[in-house]
Amino acid sequence: MERDGLIKQSGIQRGTRKPHLAYSLTEEAESLFPKAYDAVLNQLMSVLKGRLSPLVLEGVLREVGRSLAGAQAASQKNGDMQKRIDRALVALEVIGGAARVETEDEKLVICSESCPLATAVSEHPEVCRLAETLLSEIVGVEVRKHCDREGPPRCRFEIIGSEN
Repeated sequence: MERDGLIKQSGIQRGTRKPHLAYSLTEEAESLFPKAYDAVLNQLMSVLKGRLSPLVLEGVLREVGRSLAGAQAASQKNGDMQKRIDRALVALEVIGGAARVETEDEKLVICSESCPLATAVSEHPEVCRLAETLLSEIVGVEVRKHCDREGPPRCRFEIIGSEN
């Protein structure tokens, strides 16, 4: 697949025995998977930005994040931090992400080489607030976005106040 230009090496994931290479789809491969929701979400965001103040729009995006967290957030008290983080990773996977947790400078960071909402985030970076709130609700502590938008968007969410 790499030879055919569909995937590219995008980093290294720590493994229990040895590091593993991480791969992501190339832009060419991304275009092979039609996603009508991208155009719909972008248009919806454009309309909302035209009708709502930035503060109200942020509130709406956070409400959507809380709603998506749903029952997983309600059960946040069940389980230690690692279990809650694992539930957050599953929630990202459900919306199309492939995230992992890394420790950087003694901080826990949820990372992904590709953003599940990349097309919308490229045009409307505030969409990251939705994912930030989703993760905060499930993990049960503040989570701050530090996403990389140089090139294709890549998710990075620092878990604040985690007891790692």
